Amino acid sequence: MLEIKHLKTMRALAQTGSLTKTAQWLHTTTSALSHQLKELEQRIGQPLYVRKTNPLKFTAEGELVLALAESILPQIQETEARILDMQRTTQGQLRLAIECHSCFQWLMPAIRNFHKNWPMVELDFNSDYMFDAMPGLTEGDLDLVITSDRYPSDLIHFEPLFDFEMLLVCSPEHKLAKQKSIQPSDLSNQTLLTYPVAEHRLDIYKHFLLPANCQPGLVKKVDQTLMILQMVTADLGVAALPAWAVLEYQQQGLIATCKLGEQGLYSKLYAAVKTRMLQQNYIRAFFDISRSVSLLNLKDVRPLTE
Repeated sequence: MLEIKHLKTMRALAQTGSLTKTAQWLHTTTSALSHQLKELEQRIGQPLYVRKTNPLKFTAEGELVLALAESILPQIQETEARILDMQRTTQGQLRLAIECHSCFQWLMPAIRNFHKNWPMVELDFNSDYMFDAMPGLTEGDLDLVITSDRYPSDLIHFEPLFDFEMLLVCSPEHKLAKQKSIQPSDLSNQTLLTYPVAEHRLDIYKHFLLPANCQPGLVKKVDQTLMILQMVTADLGVAALPAWAVLEYQQQGLIATCKLGEQGLYSKLYAAVKTRMLQQNYIRAFFDISRSVSLLNLKDVRPLTE
């Protein structure tokens, strides 16, 4: 009656909360996914979830199948990882770097998960390439870089991880705090706090300010997310940061957030490796673990399947 694909679908539904996101995550179509679920419901004789609910709600039968998935799938993954370990004759190496501080929030749990499943791979996190890591990858000092800067290359592969919303962050007393959305011109007399990165690499410039031919009143460069947030709470400037990075401060009432533009500003994140490294199983495993951990731990992230 039940197959592994059914368990994977139910687990993905619980994680994403919608058929559309689940279809994206499982690299299928919404109609194909809906057909699979209807077929399973016919086998069971009962619906698995309540239609037209947001977020999606499971029936009692659905909860039973989900509980089975949560129990069985991790065991399958662990067994598969052990089999791969047994098949490897040499130890691997994964030298990592990221190009933004806010990625720590999901990367550290991903690294712990990866190390548990791939203990034979030597992990090394390099902090020397914090904001400009791609040269380290091309020159051979790094094996993988988490970046939002994708460009055409035959030598470098950019694995899509997820996309996420960038929000304008300001103090609750700031005059922009009450606006539902921010226009580029709203920042023309503001102090913008950014990471120490060239303007053309910052999404708020590339996709928000420059297309509107706008510039902030003043720019201050700060190399730590925590320091940026502390400066924002002190009303020393505004910043554009990922939604997940500011959630805790927002819940405490220390900051206010606004959409950047009517439709919001979304950024994309990739794992960059040399193309020849794709043949390594542990590289593929790192991609999958990173996507899974980010979906579970971060606010408002979406699968990136381009």
